[in-house]
Amino acid sequence: MVDITRRRFASSASFALGGFAGMGLSACSAEPDPESYEAAVAQTWRAAGEAGHDEEAPLRRPVQELGRELVRLAVLAPSSHNTQCWKFALEDKAVVILPDLARRCPAVDPDDHHVFVSLGCACENLVQAAQAHGLNATARFDVAQNAIRVALEPVLAKAIPSPLFRAIAARQCTRGDYDGQPLSSEDLRLLERAGTSSGVRMLLLTERPAVERVLDWVVQGNTAQMADPAFVKELKTWIRFNGKEAVRTRDGLFSVASGSPEIPTWLGDMAFGWLLTAKGENDKYTHQIRSSAGIAVFVGEAVDKAHWVEVGRCYERFALQATALGIRNAFVNQPVEVPSVRAPFAAAVGLAGQRPDLVVRFGRGPTLPRSLRRPVQAVLV
Repeated sequence: MVDITRRRFASSASFALGGFAGMGLSACSAEPDPESYEAAVAQTWRAAGEAGHDEEAPLRRPVQELGRELVRLAVLAPSSHNTQCWKFALEDKAVVILPDLARRCPAVDPDDHHVFVSLGCACENLVQAAQAHGLNATARFDVAQNAIRVALEPVLAKAIPSPLFRAIAARQCTRGDYDGQPLSSEDLRLLERAGTSSGVRMLLLTERPAVERVLDWVVQGNTAQMADPAFVKELKTWIRFNGKEAVRTRDGLFSVASGSPEIPTWLGDMAFGWLLTAKGENDKYTHQIRSSAGIAVFVGEAVDKAHWVEVGRCYERFALQATALGIRNAFVNQPVEVPSVRAPFAAAVGLAGQRPDLVVRFGRGPTLPRSLRRPVQAVLV
């Protein structure tokens, strides 16, 4: 998944294309152009407003007045390849979240598993934001419509924004190296509580032998994906090689966010095939996983869209809790994306006969440049 997915150029790109690195973010002026990447990041990831700071705040105002802000915060959630595969409909007392199948990724996600996990991530952001604005939010998956309906009702008590709500504008999938240090038992307890529900189980793997077992399956899955021309072609369509292209599309995987140099689109198109190699990617994931504090594996109790949505909600709570604690995370979903690898991977981590949904590495590390999001108007129906 997206962001649920996470690819970048091999690390050799920094050497091979080093001459273009000066075209990157460091060359921008102190007062960025309104159309610049920096301005787009500031506009996209601006901090969330809240009702709870004002005891006289009109908590019972019409949902439509808050709807656009709730959607803005919902779309800060991750999605596969940052496709932003969602649409939103505003009703008098509800927000409906629908899949945008025009943005699906059939090579990596043929059964739309990641699409509905992504909808669950957006749903959790919306629920957290609604509660911070004095609304009771109840989410239900509508099987007939393949959509999530989030019913919203005002509450009489003063809104109390949670740490998870405040983390929405700071959360990111950080696809870099972490510091390799273990987390405290209290941190792990909070992450486990956030990432678990009645329909979703989360395994926290922190012992080195267990992490190495996961790494073996990541390498196997990644090798298979790198050998699949359809996967590589699909991935390339979602790579944004420079800030100008990222701002133009407001979606996809900005290569600089994964540590690669910013280069012209024409050069990226030409160089992509020979820079993205199985060996380079496997070496990168080996280093990144070994620098992590642990691995989280999410598994729903059933294999259906409703549980995929619930997995997304649980993962997003996990990610927001991690952000509130200063902990980074990123997907390493290759073992669950390749069907021939999925079942033996499940057995290796004690989930034989089940379908693991997400594999996530976590640990403390630096922030990286951010991805962008399309404007609210583009996702409303």
